[in-house]
Amino acid sequence: MSVSAAAKYVGKAVKTLQRWDRSGRLKPTGRTPSNRRVYTIDQLNEIMGGKRLVERATPSRVVTYCRVSSSAQRPDLKNQRKTLELFCASRGFSDVEFIEEIGGGLNFRRKRFKEIMSSVGRDEVKTLVIAHKDRLSRFGFEWFESFCKDHGCEIVVLNHEALSPEQEMVQDLMTIVHCFSARLYGLRNYRKSLKKAMATAK
Repeated sequence: MSVSAAAKYVGKAVKTLQRWDRSGRLKPTGRTPSNRRVYTIDQLNEIMGGKRLVERATPSRVVTYCRVSSSAQRPDLKNQRKTLELFCASRGFSDVEFIEEIGGGLNFRRKRFKEIMSSVGRDEVKTLVIAHKDRLSRFGFEWFESFCKDHGCEIVVLNHEALSPEQEMVQDLMTIVHCFSARLYGLRNYRKSLKKAMATAK
């Protein structure tokens, strides 16, 4: 069987089997003409002590994720949702979960974002739909895409607008400047509050 089928059989991620191959713990019985790993059920049962692990859950949830950076952008949040609703309806998706969030794309502690990633990690999400890849994350989208793929989740991006390297660099720099400006503003407010509290205490 293929490496993906073998991973599902033993209840592990594909990357785990790839790591076992590199470490020598579980070598594939051979390779396909395209150099992909193949395994037999007997060797999988042997490596697992003759017992098959519980199968990984079959992803079934369809989730859409809408995000804007600030409350002032709420109109755009509504527009994102309308667009995703129309797309999901055209694809015939049922029981779609629409998740909206306000938070910066550089903030990986966003509550709803973390909930989605945790659900993906538990193999619960079959499809994750977003309007544009930067709605999920300003940086590292390829990593999140790979993570989702390893857990049986497909990320569907509606807008695949291709930017030149110069345009991407400008957008990234603007995002970084905005992020640190907000932090600096917050720090200044903190200092003012601290001085006020100290003056009151005196």
